[in-house]
Amino acid sequence: MADLTSDFIGIKSPNPFWLASAPPTDKEYNVRRAFAAGWGGVVWKTLGSEGPPIVNVNGPRYGAIWGADRRLLGLNNIELITDRPLEVNLREIKSVKRDYKDRALVVSLMVPCDEESWKAILRHVEDTEADGVELNFGCPHGMAERGMGSAVGQVPEYIEMVTRWVKQNSRMPCIVKLTPNISDIRRPAEAAKRGGADAVSLINTINSITGVNLDDFSPEPMIDGKGTHGGYCGPAVKPIALNMVAEIARNPATHGLPISGIGGVTTWRDAAEFMALGAGNVQVCTAVMTYGFKIVQEMISGLSQYLDDKEIGLNDLIGRAVPNVTDWQYLNLNYVTKAQIDQDSCIKCGRCYAACEDTSHQAIAMSPDRVFSVKDEDCVACNLCVNVCPVDNCITMVKLPKGKVDPRTGTPVGDYANWTTHPNNPSAQAAE
Repeated sequence: MADLTSDFIGIKSPNPFWLASAPPTDKEYNVRRAFAAGWGGVVWKTLGSEGPPIVNVNGPRYGAIWGADRRLLGLNNIELITDRPLEVNLREIKSVKRDYKDRALVVSLMVPCDEESWKAILRHVEDTEADGVELNFGCPHGMAERGMGSAVGQVPEYIEMVTRWVKQNSRMPCIVKLTPNISDIRRPAEAAKRGGADAVSLINTINSITGVNLDDFSPEPMIDGKGTHGGYCGPAVKPIALNMVAEIARNPATHGLPISGIGGVTTWRDAAEFMALGAGNVQVCTAVMTYGFKIVQEMISGLSQYLDDKEIGLNDLIGRAVPNVTDWQYLNLNYVTKAQIDQDSCIKCGRCYAACEDTSHQAIAMSPDRVFSVKDEDCVACNLCVNVCPVDNCITMVKLPKGKVDPRTGTPVGDYANWTTHPNNPSAQAAE
């Protein structure tokens, strides 16, 4: 099996799979179970400074979005940082780190925006021998009134200032956790780098309301007839997270800044995609809250097999896709494909026809006996038919050979005008 040993900003772990700061990392019992299952590291649930107690609601804390099969697609939470006493958390962190020296143990922190508060808690964390700290600048729903969470993460000047305080008052590596609730993710990442951050992690949860109770007319989850916005996470946020990771990875101003990828990681493929876009490791939360800690075993075996099949190492994967991320104006407008339907796989459901006829380019024909075929002259290769088809690989996009192309429509002309019968068309070859 491929070697998955990870060295992220000097923090070593047996694999790049960490648990994110969240309920699964709130106490020693959970973290020990996680390490026993095989997780390479954890970010301990966010600690706050000594002061007014943290009081979480005693009603529902989660709202959800499900797929048609009730598979959990997104989770909304209104839970605050740990409500357990600081000294209890610190004692448990020290105990776990003593017994798992080969695992990464990073402590998430969120305290008021003044240097003394940060200096005080950093001293406590250093005494635990934890491997590093993660600054929680992303919580979208909790304690903005105390100058914490996304109230800091949405102001680059504050990010830079607090990060500098942490680096000046601690020997530990510092990861800055970024909020996605901002118009341009590059600006806070640049601020973190200016402040001396060793890495950034993203994304934190997205501001959201997942549903409304139509009997009581309150957002869900509902607490005594009232609801509030929360933080959205899970598979549904993965596309947003991938884009933001890529934006930081390809930004010249943050070039070389290590990234810990977070947001909807459920399988080894998800992790590999984050890493290909520049993440040095990944953090997982919703997946373990759905399926339990042992999902890491599939992640480890799957990523190892993938790297073996590709004959590359873990470090070769990191950032491999970044050079291929570009802006729209640089795409090759002379690249032309056409949809192709595999008649042997087609189940004649008609989804492709309905979608294309009603909402796209009327490029799919239906015969009286429900045989569906592509009208090449009308097909603009939008890929909608591929995405709505319920049969995997029944409809594919086939690249046309090089030839003259009408720049207005992308339609082949000259030698390739009659693509349906052209000898280079796989469908035509099959017909012969």
